[in-house]
Amino acid sequence: MAALFSHKSLVVNNKDNDELELEWELTRTLENKVMLLYFGSGECPRCQEFAPILKEFFVRLTDEFYMERASQLVLIYVSLDNTEEKQEKFLKKMPKRWLFLPFQDEFKKELALRFSVTHPPVVVVLKPNGEVIAYNAVEEIKQQGTDCFKNWQEAADLVDRSFLLAQDFEDVTLRSITDPLRRFKYKLGEKLLIAGGF
Repeated sequence: MAALFSHKSLVVNNKDNDELELEWELTRTLENKVMLLYFGSGECPRCQEFAPILKEFFVRLTDEFYMERASQLVLIYVSLDNTEEKQEKFLKKMPKRWLFLPFQDEFKKELALRFSVTHPPVVVVLKPNGEVIAYNAVEEIKQQGTDCFKNWQEAADLVDRSFLLAQDFEDVTLRSITDPLRRFKYKLGEKLLIAGGF
């Protein structure tokens, strides 16, 4: 998944705005995690309504106050703000663990085109290998809260099973009663490998 941001700079939303520029930093931060790309703007009314929900969702999954161990989740804010000041104002209210692309980075436009982002807010959910789990999980997050992360986590785990022979699947136990539906739903999505481009 780090391949998507190879040779890019991501910024940590902390007071120092630490930049992750080196490949090993990016790899360590992004590998083996479900990645959320949040396309939004502090000025957009629908984003203003959704942002607190996304913030609560992220905090509940990554803060040790709520979780014994932080979930394997990383969120990258892809700003659609008109100015850098508006982006900064928005990010001040968001979790310190969020990452974001520098305001001037043209890669934001490429990502918006790649994932057909037209009406924010949009949350693209990616497996650790870069395949798309959901092209827009906004409604899923609103309706299911943190429960949808379990679905994504299980869908992401399917990557590990994809190399098994047919007879190996006979011994795979179901993780939950909804596991077959989840497998069906997320397996049928388009196989978009980020490293491979469009």
